[in-house]
Amino acid sequence: MDLLWVLIVGGLIGWLSGNLIGRDVPGGVIGNIVAGFIGSWLGTELLGARGPVLGGFHIIPAIVGAIIALLIFFALARGGAFRRR
Repeated sequence: MDLLWVLIVGGLIGWLSGNLIGRDVPGGVIGNIVAGFIGSWLGTELLGARGPVLGGFHIIPAIVGAIIALLIFFALARGGAFRRR
């Protein structure tokens, strides 16, 4: 049950980050989960373990990290198959 909760929260973090920057995360649900996990790691490394914890994720650093990770991804993928909404 804990794994399911972590996947749901990771997916929500990835989805929210994609909506905040105005682009869809490629890969659908799996892409959102991956963006949430990478964002959580990156945000915790940059900002530290701060803020409320939900499903093992520090929410504020995870969202900030996911936004940074998605911006880097879209900058590298520019001109490819990924397009704005």
